[in-house]
Amino acid sequence: MRTDLVERPTSEDDPTGGAGSRYRAALALLASRQKPGAGVPAYTRWVNRRAARRIAAAAHALGVSANTVTILSAAVSALAVVALLALPTGWVTGVVVAVLLAAGYVLDSADGQVARLSGTAGPSGEWLDHVVDAIRTPVVHLAVLVALARDGAPDWALVVTLAYCVLAVGQFMSQILAEQLLGRPPLPATGPARRQSLVLLPTDTGTFCWLFVLWGGPVLFVAAYTSMFALNLFHAAVSMRRKYVRLRLHERKGPTS
Repeated sequence: MRTDLVERPTSEDDPTGGAGSRYRAALALLASRQKPGAGVPAYTRWVNRRAARRIAAAAHALGVSANTVTILSAAVSALAVVALLALPTGWVTGVVVAVLLAAGYVLDSADGQVARLSGTAGPSGEWLDHVVDAIRTPVVHLAVLVALARDGAPDWALVVTLAYCVLAVGQFMSQILAEQLLGRPPLPATGPARRQSLVLLPTDTGTFCWLFVLWGGPVLFVAAYTSMFALNLFHAAVSMRRKYVRLRLHERKGPTS
């Protein structure tokens, strides 16, 4: 997602003009401008953001554009879907899929940082990023549905997969619309809030990516997948209610507020 606001390094940050110095300058700048972690799920906060920061700094140093990073993110995620559908069900396939999905997620987090480092942030790039997310989200769940049906999973598991797909799309749209109608929410407090990050771990996109390491054990995977669906359903209900209340308050205050 293209949300990390940073400043572009200047030529003074890169006196030699080399890729190595550009990388170090960009990495230092991103680290100093990192968004607060309070309220961010644990994997995204402590693993994905740090990895994305390094990828973004390297991409900037090599002159790779933000849109190229977005397209790479989509391509890597597409490879994960192909592997899920084309390779035989097993532990190796699960690890391959998990690694590819996690890599796609890192790239998805890096593209916005690249845009701001290079001074190319804008509506077109953010639009492309959201379109990729809007397609990737249901496609992964639909791929799970097809693979489970192929392997003879029970009907209730297929229903859960469809429901998870609808939930994921609805939650994504809820977030995007709320940001458009209300503006981006204020940044959370800068305190550690470790407990909240750990509590939100089941809702973390990164957690979902690594869920596929269980692909070799269909019973384990379906159980974990169903558990994540139930937890995300609860979280989505709370989140959407909060957004609806904010929208109602915004209506009462009037357009001038």
